[in-house]
Amino acid sequence: MGNIDIGINEKDRESIAEGLKHLLADSYTLYLQTHNFHWNVTGPQFRELHLMFEEHYTELAVAVDDIAERIRTLDVVAPGTYTAFAELSAVKEVDGVPDGKSMVSILTKAHEQVVKTCRDVLVKAQQADDESTSALVSDRMRVHEKTAWMLRALNKS
Repeated sequence: MGNIDIGINEKDRESIAEGLKHLLADSYTLYLQTHNFHWNVTGPQFRELHLMFEEHYTELAVAVDDIAERIRTLDVVAPGTYTAFAELSAVKEVDGVPDGKSMVSILTKAHEQVVKTCRDVLVKAQQADDESTSALVSDRMRVHEKTAWMLRALNKS
């Protein structure tokens, strides 16, 4: 880490950045999963799900850039490989192509996992008085909570 003086000590910056790496990995894995489901969804809800998944992965593409840039702002190298993301992510890849209803359930759980990861990072950021990271993570948490709610509503009987 270089000479950076933004009012957050090096130990806290490293801890926050480590949490953000997990958030980046979760978000990127969710991005790939959502994009995959967008391409491969079939069934009676095809159009609705296809369009919704596109909205979601488009939003996630911006989010991963924001998260990676925050890691860099803290003077830490952002992970950027499938290997690194697989090691860091709590969101696991799905084998095969599930049906539309299963896709919705899988994505719901993934968004809920991202919320939990956000909560972990938020605690670290708040303890270090890192308002910039807190704001970013809080915004991400709100998006994922709302998305999970909307996905859960799709699978209600």
